[in-house]
Amino acid sequence: MRNELLHIFRNTPFGRETLIASVYFCKETGTSLKVYIPKFRQFLMYFEHEVVTVDLDRAFLRDPGTAKQHAEDIIREGGLVPHFIEPKGFTASTLPDLPVDYRYMTCPRTISNLSAKIGLGYIGPRVRNIIRSAGFPVFIPTPVYKEWKRIVVFFGGSQNAIKALQYGIEIATVSGFPLILFTQGEDKDLRYYEDEIKKAGLYEKLEMLGFDWLFFDRGELKVNLYEVPHDSLAIVGAYGHGVMKEVLFGSKMEEIQTVLPNSMLIVGPNCTPVIG
Repeated sequence: MRNELLHIFRNTPFGRETLIASVYFCKETGTSLKVYIPKFRQFLMYFEHEVVTVDLDRAFLRDPGTAKQHAEDIIREGGLVPHFIEPKGFTASTLPDLPVDYRYMTCPRTISNLSAKIGLGYIGPRVRNIIRSAGFPVFIPTPVYKEWKRIVVFFGGSQNAIKALQYGIEIATVSGFPLILFTQGEDKDLRYYEDEIKKAGLYEKLEMLGFDWLFFDRGELKVNLYEVPHDSLAIVGAYGHGVMKEVLFGSKMEEIQTVLPNSMLIVGPNCTPVIG
């Protein structure tokens, strides 16, 4: 797996903000940025357990004559060197295959619907399919670019929460930003969650790094989410139950992504953290 982030560029003001967010993410995580400027409305991603067809909204193909220059300008202004990818494989003449051996991928909340029609709290079915199938986490930035200066990992004790914590530890280590754990107690005390982290062999790393823990043994999740700092990247584990065309993240994940306006890194069920 290459230490790279895949970004599909949309040549619009919304797409500009998303690319600026990807540049910032790459700078803070020490990740290389790879940008794909689509020439067709669809592409395929051949993941280990599933082939995902990604349908793009027509804005991704807007004004192709300026798209590459716009992307180059944004990337250079952010202090990175532009790198673009061209698909080498095609399942059909207008259906390119994109590589999937990336460490991260950026997606807006929807890639198949016009941004103007989408509100906060909606993650489109194509983005959900990528999250469900990918071996990498998906970065979903805020609609308007905003820097984050803290890392908040939502930790509920599950295997996917452990994966999210691994990514949180790595990103906090590389970026130097403070790490915060957020836990909704669910009738279990703090010691239970500490033990789960110790079983995973991560507690010593946490102690060496230093961290704060927002632990709530009462109150509703949607109320307690107010305590998540506005300038933080939220890292959340999602599991892939649900019907074919719609991934059900689980009630807590759905509530988090609906309520929080923060940039998010969503760790799907097939993610395998590559740490270090």
